[in-house]
Parts: sequence; C-alpha cells; structure tokens
Amino acid sequence: MRYLALSLTLFAGVLGNSGTSGTLRTPGTQGTQIREVTTWYFYKVKWGHQDEFLDLFQRNHYPVLKARMQGGGYSAVRTYVPRYHGDGRADWTFAVELVAREGAGPSEEEIIRKLYPDQAKFRKEEARRFEILDAHWDVPLNVVDFETRKVMP
Repeated sequence: MRYLALSLTLFAGVLGNSGTSGTLRTPGTQGTQIREVTTWYFYKVKWGHQDEFLDLFQRNHYPVLKARMQGGGYSAVRTYVPRYHGDGRADWTFAVELVAREGAGPSEEEIIRKLYPDQAKFRKEEARRFEILDAHWDVPLNVVDFETRKVMP
C-alpha cells in the first residue's frame, strides 16, 4: 500500500527513546535543561480518503513539522499507520508522534507564513484535510518513573 510506505518513511526522529519526556542537554545549552514533552496525535480518516489525507499532510503540514525540528522546536517527528488493514476496532488510521522542546524554535504560525505565501490555498487544503476525518485527538504523555514512583509531565 502506497500510504504505508510513505508514512513509515516520512521522517525518523533523532532520539531513539520514543514515547518519553524529560530533559535534554545539548552542546549549545551547556548547563541549561530543556524540557521535552511527547504528544501522540491520532487521526481517523474517512474510508477511501487515506491517500488524499496523506498527500495533504505531506504537502502542507509535514514541512511545518520538519521546519520546527530544524529550528530546534522538536527533537523528533515520527508518523505511523497500522501495520494491518484493521485490528477490529479501527480507532485510528494515522498517527504522529512529536517530541517538543518547550519554548524552543520558531512558532508554527511564523513557519506557515514563510513556507506558504498563498495563504488562501494553504487554509483551503488544511480545511480539506480535516474535512475528510472522522475523528482527531491529541494525547500528551507523562512518563512514569518506576525507580522513584513519580509521574513526570
């Protein structure tokens, strides 16, 4: 399936510890702690519109995520589709994992204005991307540290 290959190869993040949040020291921030927050974004695309959704996502939203990563706002961007046609529940058909560095990098609005001079076309295509969804939800994650038995946002 075209969309499976496309979404699995869109972008592999730079961190290997998927699904975690915490702090990170980078060479440019010696002595400074940067808080990272992982959020999973789930989409359930209407039947028959998966390829259209992926095309719109890749054309209009993925470049924004990539620019935020290059600007330091995200340390990882990963995209997923279910391996099989359906698991019996079909709660979601596409998911994005973002590991955000709080307060880092340019805003999404700044990037959109820079990347898409034809704002009317961009808004129309983004509206279409959400029009072909049955559902969308965001899941910010907290890490459970079993050594200290603390839940860390």
